[in-house]
Amino acid sequence: MIVVDANVIAYLLMRGKRSEAMDRLQNFDSEWVAPRLWLDEFLNVLCTYQRNGGIGSDQAVELLDDALALMEGNAYEVPPERVLTVARATGCSGYDSQYIALAEDLGLRLYTCDQRILQKCPAVAIEPA
Repeated sequence: MIVVDANVIAYLLMRGKRSEAMDRLQNFDSEWVAPRLWLDEFLNVLCTYQRNGGIGSDQAVELLDDALALMEGNAYEVPPERVLTVARATGCSGYDSQYIALAEDLGLRLYTCDQRILQKCPAVAIEPA
């Protein structure tokens, strides 16, 4: 079991230059978990790509369905106080701190491509390769 952020999910499902690394990550460990926030962030990615003409509405719905199937039953609530504590300690955003807190609380690694998280939290964060 590993913690992933919304961008890792997006890079897996929205095929591009980083997708092969996400495929390797999924082969390494296919049980992905995330804070409930992942869905809001993933929806934002879909909306942005759709608005900019990168994907059509049908493709957005298909990608959403794929993401929901991938993460079904694997979203966790993160206590708000914990998010504040992590944000204060790391200097990361409240959004990023949810992923960090979940990984720390579950004793898992956080897989992310976010350079700020990777820099601020090297003990818990790792970039998919």
